[in-house]
Amino acid sequence: MPTPELAPEIEHFYSQVIDEGARLSMSADGRLELLRTRELLRRFLPPAPARVLVVGGGTGVHARWLVDDGYHVDLIDPVARHVEQAAKVCPASLGDARALEATDASYDVVQVLGPLYHLPDAADRRQALSEARRVVRPGGLVAAGAINRYSSLFEHTAFAHLHTERMQTAISSILHTAVHDGKRGFTLAYFHRAEELADELRGAGLVDVAVFGIEGPAWSILKAVEQHTGPDPSEDLFESVLTAARMAEPYPELLDASSHLLAVGKAPA
Repeated sequence: MPTPELAPEIEHFYSQVIDEGARLSMSADGRLELLRTRELLRRFLPPAPARVLVVGGGTGVHARWLVDDGYHVDLIDPVARHVEQAAKVCPASLGDARALEATDASYDVVQVLGPLYHLPDAADRRQALSEARRVVRPGGLVAAGAINRYSSLFEHTAFAHLHTERMQTAISSILHTAVHDGKRGFTLAYFHRAEELADELRGAGLVDVAVFGIEGPAWSILKAVEQHTGPDPSEDLFESVLTAARMAEPYPELLDASSHLLAVGKAPA
């Protein structure tokens, strides 16, 4: 298939700068993200062995536990380095979320846990979600992840960076435009509001849409502790932050405090 269209700064970031395969294991908030994403998805996944397409699945971190749970998993990603690593977990190939090669209604579940991060153009996000909707069977599940609009505000407060004028300018730009330009730190990225993410899934024709805060309202405490006192916060602190994420679920006003959002919806039966 043709090489997926990917902004060069995104290709560089994932191929040369960061090891995406280690991201969810190298910090306490990363472990929290993995644990919560897994437990949320397990509530909605059909029984194994169902067919799952993991779109933008990176190195296969989420594919691994799906395979272990007994699902038939295929993975696509636009970064060759990721595909090479993911192929050790499940069938993996280069692909673009906006132009899936899968046939209509060929999967029970489509997970889009990374692509929306890096599609700042609304038309591209609509196309990615429409493709997910196309390849999932009637009644099947689509799950989409997003970075919360306000996550950088909490993160850089935890890092004790926000007192500088440069950082205030950078974070103010993200809050105003919802886009990080990728010139420093993280790469080119789009930051969602919860209601916006839900509307995008509904706009793709999905129903019964719900949005969850993955890490919950206290995740930045883990960031602050690791930044200022060293790695491996106490187990009591980790469990308290995890409990806060679970307790916050019934209260949509707390969604804006999470680092990442997870939206789920179904294709009409």
